[in-house]
Amino acid sequence: MPPAIETVDLVKEYGDLRALQELSLTVEEGEFFGLLGPNGAGKTTFINTLVGLVRKTGGEARVFGYDVEDDYRAARDAIGLAPQEFNVDRFFPIREVLMHKAGYHGVPEDEAAERADEALKRVGIYDKRNERFDWLSGGMKRRLLLARALVTDPDLLILDEPTAGVDVQLRHDLWELVTELNAEGTTVLLTTHYIEEAERLCDRVAIVNEGRKVTVATPDELKKRGTDTVSVRLESPISTAASTLEESLGAYAHDVSTGAAGNQLEVRVDDGGSTAPRLLNDLETAGYEIADLEISRTSLEEIFVDLTRSEDRTVTRSSAASEDGDDGPKREQEGVAR
Repeated sequence: MPPAIETVDLVKEYGDLRALQELSLTVEEGEFFGLLGPNGAGKTTFINTLVGLVRKTGGEARVFGYDVEDDYRAARDAIGLAPQEFNVDRFFPIREVLMHKAGYHGVPEDEAAERADEALKRVGIYDKRNERFDWLSGGMKRRLLLARALVTDPDLLILDEPTAGVDVQLRHDLWELVTELNAEGTTVLLTTHYIEEAERLCDRVAIVNEGRKVTVATPDELKKRGTDTVSVRLESPISTAASTLEESLGAYAHDVSTGAAGNQLEVRVDDGGSTAPRLLNDLETAGYEIADLEISRTSLEEIFVDLTRSEDRTVTRSSAASEDGDDGPKREQEGVAR
């Protein structure tokens, strides 16, 4: 079975601006895959290329083996998209909006009506089926976008920042719903700015920056790239200089610092859980009495920031080979690339 999404050296240029730079990604069928990156990383351009809203400049892009341009209809019929922007016809009741969407994909009218009702019930707004889009609350509008994506019974569900600006309760409701859909076999591609969301939902995440892939890994694998900090409070002030302590703990400590009060010690290590007993033993051997100990892990958010940090955030032109490009603020405002 071909992957749900497969891109090879995918390039998208807007004139001399490069939004995607030879981006190669593979999302397996049934996977819950996260796409993370700062504004201007090219996430929305990537999605728009998959659904045919943007024509690629170079490279390959396939959905379940269908080329997104040569086999556009087959590729597009496999995808349900819940975009970040509210792009819904405001003049029809929302049930009719869903029926029209199903009709675009060749679903007969009677079946389209059944699917519309089922999708509205699944997202929890069936009682609003005869209301127009503008009459809905912000949270209900988000639910409608998801219902519209589901009405065609897609094999691939693409969610472009689905919980942006929603309240905590709705965010958890949407998490539960998309988790159920994935458990039923639907492949999910999620873009998000919420690191907690990716960590909680995704099997794997790709971090992209300035149109390029930085890394692909599971959330746990990413967290292992960080370090732990073991904070130790001593009964008496530290009599040894931090540099001397660091030298004596050098077999496992990356960094040792002391607090202003003189009795606080912070030691950065790879694995706090396995290292703490050895650290305590070494400190007691050196004559220190331990009052308290705490272990804190590097968060996925901190690792994300570190991986996407760039010294030079200038826009890259396609003719320049030495730097990566971003989408540019103007493109971002227009919704062309994000």
